[in-house]
Amino acid sequence: MDKVAILGGGPSAFYVASRLLSRVPADRNRNLAVHMFDRLWSPHGLVRYGVAPDHPEVKNCTHKFDELAKDARFRYFGNVQVGPASGRPIPHVVRLPFDEIPRSYTHLVLAPGCPIPTTHPALPLSSRVIPALDLVHWYTQHPTHPHAPPLDGARHVTIIGQGNVALDVARMLLTSPDVLATYDVPLSVLEGLRTSAVEHVSIVGRRGPLQAAFTTKEARELMTISDASMALLDPVLLVPSADTKLSRQQTRVLDLLRKGSTTKSGTTKKTWSLDFFRAPTGIQESESRLRLSLAHTTLDAGLRAVATGATSALETDLVVTALGQQLDPSTPFYDDATRRIPVNASGNVLHPSGRPFKNVYASGWAAMGARGVLASTMINAYNVADNLAASLLGSDSLSPNFEEIMEKDVDPAPPALVREELEKGNVMSYEDWKIIDAEEVRKGAEMGKERERMGWEGAKAFLAASKTRA
Repeated sequence: MDKVAILGGGPSAFYVASRLLSRVPADRNRNLAVHMFDRLWSPHGLVRYGVAPDHPEVKNCTHKFDELAKDARFRYFGNVQVGPASGRPIPHVVRLPFDEIPRSYTHLVLAPGCPIPTTHPALPLSSRVIPALDLVHWYTQHPTHPHAPPLDGARHVTIIGQGNVALDVARMLLTSPDVLATYDVPLSVLEGLRTSAVEHVSIVGRRGPLQAAFTTKEARELMTISDASMALLDPVLLVPSADTKLSRQQTRVLDLLRKGSTTKSGTTKKTWSLDFFRAPTGIQESESRLRLSLAHTTLDAGLRAVATGATSALETDLVVTALGQQLDPSTPFYDDATRRIPVNASGNVLHPSGRPFKNVYASGWAAMGARGVLASTMINAYNVADNLAASLLGSDSLSPNFEEIMEKDVDPAPPALVREELEKGNVMSYEDWKIIDAEEVRKGAEMGKERERMGWEGAKAFLAASKTRA
């Protein structure tokens, strides 16, 4: 039989599975099985644990994933860590050695995403210097249980980076908890935000407004917060040179920045600023505050940020680094040079010799790097799935010069350890997830909000009680 293992449970993994099963109808391959393994107990990856709570429309893709799960050829196994993992551990996860996968499956798709935050060499992490991913995982109740940020003593927060995640974090810190209370924000997080002392958020970037990575939509949302205003920008920053050809996106950003926030500067207690052409070079911590050293920068001919020689210091209480994410170095086939899984144009994983592994693929951020939006992730996943489907249907064009590690004759069942832990209630199926999903939505409706999330222990206890009642 043909048996596909997908490692990862985020959008890329689900898009691959959905496309694959649509390309290989049951009447063409009745012996196909697709098993998805995710180290997180609940599915959907960044859609559940990365999307800002006040962006519920981004989560609509889960309806497509729910439809996929109705296909009898598909099975989801949550709370299963395949192989080792770096970063903050998940204490309750079931650990499955990676060697079990090639022995138990004919095809493999690696789609673990990029779960490791990129840090800044001049900003060593501490209780007051934290990655944005930790803050995001706090307000989405990620299974790694990051500590709550020290917001009750932070009047001034500095975010390093000017991408969409930086603006998401700023918006969460500046928006009234009463507004956020209707969204998918856990009660414990709302309590933390209600005791927050944050009055100003500085969003620092080493280049200018034309190079900022945030989208117009994200900037506009920040500018329309009712009880926070944007500090006025130096108008000189918003005048491009005469020989600069602006893209449509750049024109819209400049127009938006010229207008400023809808709530005018000086009229609100909470404020925020976009600090362009600044790059951190060091930090000093005292008992009371942080002193952030900044190099002033300009752009060279290649639009790279270079120091001008001028410097300044910024007094702040909390530094959040929003510099992107990386693939976990312990991921199978990880390449040190590129910090990705090396693939060819078809998505086949490459051996160090350059030859492709037969029936081994990588999809999404693990192969592309942590960039793009859901649409670009979907396009990449569909390309991988189409090539995998061609392999299953015997119409692929892979050169005979390949490396082979996957089995050809396998048992249809999942690995024995997964079956055993599933019976004990330590592995989450998609059917059980939908029970939890419905209960989270029900509890949220009682509170007048989108949902109220469960943690692993609460979900496990609820399922056990539900099955006892049944």
